[in-house]
Amino acid sequence: MPTIPNVVQSLDVPSFLATLSQAAAAYCGDGERPHAQAVIAAMLEAEKAAKQQRLAYPLEALLGDWRLCFTTLSKVNRQSPLTRKGIYVPKIAQAQISFSQAPDIEPISYSGEIGNQIQVGSILFRVTGPLHYPGKKNLLVFDFTQAQFSVFGKTLYSGSFRSGAETIALAHRAISKLPFFTFFLVTENFIAARGRGGGLALWVRSPQLKNH
Repeated sequence: MPTIPNVVQSLDVPSFLATLSQAAAAYCGDGERPHAQAVIAAMLEAEKAAKQQRLAYPLEALLGDWRLCFTTLSKVNRQSPLTRKGIYVPKIAQAQISFSQAPDIEPISYSGEIGNQIQVGSILFRVTGPLHYPGKKNLLVFDFTQAQFSVFGKTLYSGSFRSGAETIALAHRAISKLPFFTFFLVTENFIAARGRGGGLALWVRSPQLKNH
């Protein structure tokens, strides 16, 4: 799995990796944040490099909890430089995604579980569901099937909103009908991907965050 070099200023490090390393480190509390436009440009370059080099990441490299650090506000492509807008996610709104691998399931059904949550103060909303990672083009498809709402650590609602049949058939459903992420950069400390809607996102590994 690719890792972040100890010295990101090294001539051997691509400029996009240096910028994204700086953005991740700054969000975790170390250093100055690169400008939003620089982060978006770096993600586009990282995406281009991944395609050119045909990089492939195993699901194991994604496992764990990741805090959303930076996201674009709309679809982003290389042909629309003037409309590229993105923000660092305010730490008061803790948005986190998690990936886990379930060892006791049939790979042909799905590969593991995804969780997505947002917490503002004492209020927590979390959704979970199956994910499938077929190993092609670093594409991860998923579907949320369970929701939980808590306040001050007390669960006020927990329930499902998908049928079991839909969960089991995840690996066989058309990708065009499912949400997905295409990961183009995966390191020990941060990951970056494009979503189905065309937006870009950068997450940092949660345990790194200071004052978390």
